[in-house]
Amino acid sequence: QVQPVESGGGLVQPGGSLRLSCAVSGFTLDYYAIGWFRQAPGKEREGVSCISNSDGSTYYSDSLKGRFTISRDFAKNTVYLHMNSLKPEDTAVYYCATAPYYCSAQESNFGSWGQGTQVTVSS
Repeated sequence: QVQPVESGGGLVQPGGSLRLSCAVSGFTLDYYAIGWFRQAPGKEREGVSCISNSDGSTYYSDSLKGRFTISRDFAKNTVYLHMNSLKPEDTAVYYCATAPYYCSAQESNFGSWGQGTQVTVSS
């Protein structure tokens, strides 16, 4: 069974950094793209970043303006989201999810979702 599990969230001050992890079990990263999404209180879930399986192509939300970086470690079967210069508006529950092979702009193409990890940016 495909199952991603997020970790690494927490409370951080504005301007700080966090690294989120998405550990996957039941499959290898060779066959799946991994996307990061977030949902802030009272808002719809939005796509943050994605990394494709084959060539490692990466995609980011325009609003992130280079503050976030996605990476993967095949040996650990884990995808990371490195978040820098965090702002209060980055406060949200962050989810990772899987899609077959390639990243997609359609959230519905992401089949397996983790439970999410809370990120709170506050002084």
